[in-house]
Amino acid sequence: MLKGIRNIIFDLGGVLLNIDPKKTIEAFGQLGMEQLIGDKGLTYDHEIFYLMEQGKVSPEEFRNGVRSLLPGVVSDDEIDTAWTAMLIDFPAIRVGLIQKLRADFGIYLFSNTNAIHVTKYQSIFRKQHEFEVSSLFEIAFHSNEIGYRKPTPESFQEIIRLSGINPEESLFIDDSLQNVEGAIACGLKGYWLEPGQKVEGIFQEYL
Repeated sequence: MLKGIRNIIFDLGGVLLNIDPKKTIEAFGQLGMEQLIGDKGLTYDHEIFYLMEQGKVSPEEFRNGVRSLLPGVVSDDEIDTAWTAMLIDFPAIRVGLIQKLRADFGIYLFSNTNAIHVTKYQSIFRKQHEFEVSSLFEIAFHSNEIGYRKPTPESFQEIIRLSGINPEESLFIDDSLQNVEGAIACGLKGYWLEPGQKVEGIFQEYL
């Protein structure tokens, strides 16, 4: 899998960061939102969530959009708490793995995410490990910042352009088969982390 590879691009949620999408679904449900579950069950199938992940609306516009889907009055904090409830933790074994991989590879992150989640996951990491998560990566690419979501060709083309990596020497790892297929179509190598499989399990020689 690693023969000829010089760079590794990791997905975030479900790969490096433990997540539980049901927690967000339940939290929004408690606020009165109907379940409009979208791709991978991670978001709601409504335009406001996809616009947020492309950086096309601000956090304030996102919160107001969410309010339009709720029957009662809710605060910004209640919306943020529900929206980030799915974000759990970064296991130390994965942090150590990335640190060891950095000795042999350029390490990158590429996540379909949004400004509210970025702030929260960075805070979770900082509280757990007492340093900044950004130090693990050459560059951390977030869909809301580059303006494209996986698995669109534009998203992978943009991270290839911005990083300057050779796609033929770069491995992309994601728990979404659709995203991996999108990466391969753009010339990257791809590895699908199947349900139940953990990323540390495919790098045993580095543990």
